[in-house]
Amino acid sequence: MKQDIQTLDDIKVLVDQFYTTIRKDTLLGPIFKERIQDNWAIHLEKMYSFWQTILLDEHSYFGSPFPPHINLPIDAQHFGQWLKLFEATVDRFYSGQKAEEAKWRAQKMAQMFQFKLEYLHANPNKKPLI
Repeated sequence: MKQDIQTLDDIKVLVDQFYTTIRKDTLLGPIFKERIQDNWAIHLEKMYSFWQTILLDEHSYFGSPFPPHINLPIDAQHFGQWLKLFEATVDRFYSGQKAEEAKWRAQKMAQMFQFKLEYLHANPNKKPLI
């Protein structure tokens, strides 16, 4: 039986496996490669902190996750693929309340990012608040 997400080590497994999958994905891999380049260690550390803060209530992430996504060439198709891969990774390794919360939060984040990007693209003179 799979365990739930309980520790930072669990989050590291989730994040590492998810981004291993992302890097191989034909739709998302090139976007991440272009954006992150050789800075994967920095990105992964940031993602560990982000999910640790959200899921374990251990405040190690400070910042706003949306701004780095503003100028990326992404749309609904990309968010759908990102979410599909994230949920599959969670389900592959974990089961339980925190695993379900991780998927729910990822869904909400993807929706929010997509809405914000659509708004900014439709209103190019507007400046994003966060």
